[in-house]
Amino acid sequence: MPIYEYVCTKCSHQLEALQSMSEAALTRCPECEEEALTKGLFSAPNFQLKGKGWYKTDYAKSSATSKPEKDQSKASETS
Repeated sequence: MPIYEYVCTKCSHQLEALQSMSEAALTRCPECEEEALTKGLFSAPNFQLKGKGWYKTDYAKSSATSKPEKDQSKASETS
């Protein structure tokens, strides 16, 4: 969800709000209680997965090559 920045045109109070894109814009300023908020620029969260193990191909390699090992203790008990 993006973070929207709001600025009040009456008192110049600034605030940030985490809202979905489908939510209605805020209009009432929490400082002066006026209907004077304007939506400014917004920034989308910068989310990146880096490093080994974060890629689909890494998971496919490890699961495709590994085979479940038989429990040796159960095998020795039945023999």
